[in-house]
Amino acid sequence: MNEEPNKALVRRFIDQMWNQRQLELADQIFAPDCVTHQLRGGADPTGAPRTPELVRREAESWLAAFPDLKFEIQQMIAAEDYVVSRYTMNATHTGTWNGVAATNKKVSVPMMTIHRIHNQKIVEDWVLVGTLTLFQQLGLVPDTPTIIAASVGHL
Repeated sequence: MNEEPNKALVRRFIDQMWNQRQLELADQIFAPDCVTHQLRGGADPTGAPRTPELVRREAESWLAAFPDLKFEIQQMIAAEDYVVSRYTMNATHTGTWNGVAATNKKVSVPMMTIHRIHNQKIVEDWVLVGTLTLFQQLGLVPDTPTIIAASVGHL
């Protein structure tokens, strides 16, 4: 019933806010009491606040380090209040990101998100970034075959 408008809202978040750099749209897209769940090791499973202001600041931080960042949506599925998206972040690392100096390397990082929408605002999300892929492409950790070969020797 709300699936198409919900998908349109998530597309607006990805295409307009991120890809077109219309960061001010965060106020229209995110509820002030939104909660995010970052699906990575060490993250609080109960989630953390993600206000529109925090969304804007996060985007500004990523765009400062990856100014040509673009998201390419591969798949979007909606059911009831949820929208699941599978997409790729393509960018070049030309600025400092999380303390990592610019590497000038191009990255292509798989991502998946689940957004819960209520009253045409994102009220909760679950975010899974292919962090290992990102770290490998930036040269911060060895490639997967090297990691596996090293671990086999320790078994």
